[in-house]
Amino acid sequence: MPAMKDLVKGTDRYRHFISGQWVDSTVKEWIEVENPATGAIIASVPRGSADDADRAVVAAYQAQPAWEALPPVARGQMLKDLARLILENRERLARVVIAEQGKPLHEARGEIESAALYLTYAAEEARRITGDIIPSDNADEQIWIQRVAHGVVIALTAWNYPAALMCRKIGPALIAGNTVVVKSHEGTPMVALEIAQLSAQIGFPSGVINVVSGTGEGIGRALVTHPVPRLITLTGSVRAGKDIFRHAAEDLKILRLELGGKAPFIVAEDADIGAAVRAAVLSRFENCGQICICNERMYVHEKIADEFLDKFVTAVKALKVGDPTTLVDVGPKFSGPELDKVESMVDAAKAAGAEILTGGRRLTENEFSRGHWYDPTVMTVTDNAMAIMQDEVFGPVVPVMRVTDFDEGLRLANESRYGLSAYVFTKDVRRMMRLVKELRFGEIYVNRPGGDAVHAHHGGLRDSGIGGEDGKYGLDAYFQKKTIYVNYA
Repeated sequence: MPAMKDLVKGTDRYRHFISGQWVDSTVKEWIEVENPATGAIIASVPRGSADDADRAVVAAYQAQPAWEALPPVARGQMLKDLARLILENRERLARVVIAEQGKPLHEARGEIESAALYLTYAAEEARRITGDIIPSDNADEQIWIQRVAHGVVIALTAWNYPAALMCRKIGPALIAGNTVVVKSHEGTPMVALEIAQLSAQIGFPSGVINVVSGTGEGIGRALVTHPVPRLITLTGSVRAGKDIFRHAAEDLKILRLELGGKAPFIVAEDADIGAAVRAAVLSRFENCGQICICNERMYVHEKIADEFLDKFVTAVKALKVGDPTTLVDVGPKFSGPELDKVESMVDAAKAAGAEILTGGRRLTENEFSRGHWYDPTVMTVTDNAMAIMQDEVFGPVVPVMRVTDFDEGLRLANESRYGLSAYVFTKDVRRMMRLVKELRFGEIYVNRPGGDAVHAHHGGLRDSGIGGEDGKYGLDAYFQKKTIYVNYA
């Protein structure tokens, strides 16, 4: 294994991107950005203040009427142009994602492609912003229902997909006629600022896209509590979602909260074991297990459990961990605290009786002496109430339980406070139909690995959030309804 390479030389100092230009923060405090593969400091960004939040919101507010007045196809063309420029800069942006987030190169390239796709899909909706004309109970009168913009949208994104999540939000927000202020996670702020800079290169009107940096407790809270924005969209933790819920209540803001998950992965006795193993590996260990829809807990029928586990563990042991700039399967954990959390959860599971089949430890030697590394881990457990079965790991660790039948698998899968995604492998169509009615999750993947479609709908139930993203249902959230009674007597 070659030595880890620092991907961004030096420590570039970014500023906020407000009203189409780089802007100094009102405070001279900085957040250092760390490369999770090496531990090196690669950049610094402003620890934004409430004054910075106000400047960004005011810029967006002032730009919004003219932006909404543009024909939707004109707004859509600018989104297409931005998507094209993102793809032209794919390699550079992918390297930024690797440097600040740590995912392997092929996954980082895929994220940049997804970012462009979210913008392109939103742009294609320009000619489908429709309303209704309905008959009135009165003579010589019509009722018009129009979809109009909210105004200023605050977009708060997570660290696991900093480029894709930004574009997933700004695409529909902008095509609907809103302007946006984006705050990416303070650990992965660079690629959002780079994309904002690209928007200026293609002539986006000043103030339409603004990106600020800082902590959630600092500038994030100032954005959420600012009186101007009406819609807050977050991808993040349950803790962050509840905090935003409380602080947004004062102004009755509209919230779209895409939060955590604890996806069950059910393997019935009639499943295609090879396909299930491949999907289980991909859906757990992609992006080092740091995906909200990841396979987080497995329920395997006892009749096939031995065969499944033998093949699954063999496949996990074959995963290549290492320098994310090279051809590897698994990169580092995002941060030291995240790594500590995973280690603590595994240690607690072992103390409670879990059996480690592979992994179960930090990687600290040789090429792993720097950065945040954890060995891909599979364990077996017997109690669904264990923390490892109930709390989100968000790392390269998966617990497996044997179940006696399909009904037990369904019951245990539903014993969760989360409700984002679930996986089921079975050939029985009757069981598939039962999933629709009985499995209480917002997304269900049947006989396939995870990966949501840009034109579908991504959203969770229970603690996994309110609202959702993508497709026509996700786009509709970025509009509000206006009803006009037109009497022409």
